[in-house]
Amino acid sequence: MTEGTDTAVDQAPTPPPAPRRGLTRRTWTLVVSLVVVLALGLLGGFARVPYVALGPGPTYDTLGQVDGGDVVAVDGQETFPTGGKLTMTTVSLTDDVSLFGALGLWISGRYALAPREEFFRPGESEQEVRDQNVKAFQDSQTSAEVAALRYLDYPMKVVAAEINKDSAAATVLEPDDRLLEVNGRQIASADDVRGALEQTKPGDQVSLTYQRGSDRKTSTVTLGRTEGRETGFLGVLPLDRADVPFDIKISLSDVGGPSAGLLFALSIVDKLTPGELNGGKSVAGTGEINDRGEVGRIGGIGFKMVAAQEGGATVFLVPAGNCDEAKQHAPEGMRLVKVETLDDAVQSLESLGKGGDAPSC
Repeated sequence: MTEGTDTAVDQAPTPPPAPRRGLTRRTWTLVVSLVVVLALGLLGGFARVPYVALGPGPTYDTLGQVDGGDVVAVDGQETFPTGGKLTMTTVSLTDDVSLFGALGLWISGRYALAPREEFFRPGESEQEVRDQNVKAFQDSQTSAEVAALRYLDYPMKVVAAEINKDSAAATVLEPDDRLLEVNGRQIASADDVRGALEQTKPGDQVSLTYQRGSDRKTSTVTLGRTEGRETGFLGVLPLDRADVPFDIKISLSDVGGPSAGLLFALSIVDKLTPGELNGGKSVAGTGEINDRGEVGRIGGIGFKMVAAQEGGATVFLVPAGNCDEAKQHAPEGMRLVKVETLDDAVQSLESLGKGGDAPSC
């Protein structure tokens, strides 16, 4: 080899790098993303939110039939033909709502979400709430019957609806006994019972005259004491009932709450009087009613008006206390009639049936 001369030296070729074992960063990113999406999907589909969904519920024509029977039936008394519709409206309540389900219902615009605690008290089960709603619905039927028959001037009576088991009344009275006299005062209304005890004090002895079946009885009881009252405590809940020789039965299941009372009362009035109370039109409405015929405000009126419109109603009876809310949510073309009492509702319907006017919200 000559000094100072560059020479080439043969070298073996470099082997290619060995392939990496496992997933690439891009693949890991995709896997993690899929896992996150799957987890969110499971969370949204199965995780429950502390809200309930409210929306339009079923409607029922109280002049019509359900399951082959009259919604409002009168047995033992002459009735008159009816026409058109008197439709009671309801609100649907959906509990146990998932996150995605809640979002879907809200986005639809047909439903609204409300905190669950507004409808279910802490520790209260769905069955307990359902039982309370059924009880309220049954009470509304009784109040509607009394209000309607009082409006039609049928005679009334006062019965012992509930009796405190530890009270003076429990020693002599039974549920549904008719109260005739209390402390020497004749009883014509439930208010008379309270008035008869106004001047008493615990330990006083008072007389009770009552009727059980066909038997008239008189007993003397010693009034007790109860917290928050200075007067003597009798321990009976007196309620007005119609004293009539016929029966009224309202048959409607799977409905809860008191807000159908007004429509039930109107149906009873319509069936027991000549002519068509609604003028043959489709009328809907809502409203809690007491046995004096006073109509109270209710909840969810916006949803109820939507259901009424979808059922073909053009007139909606609105409790006076709900008028402001109703005006804000009234469907186009729906006539709102303001109602404070059963008498108001009857007069308004009769006027509209003759082409007249009626108070509006």
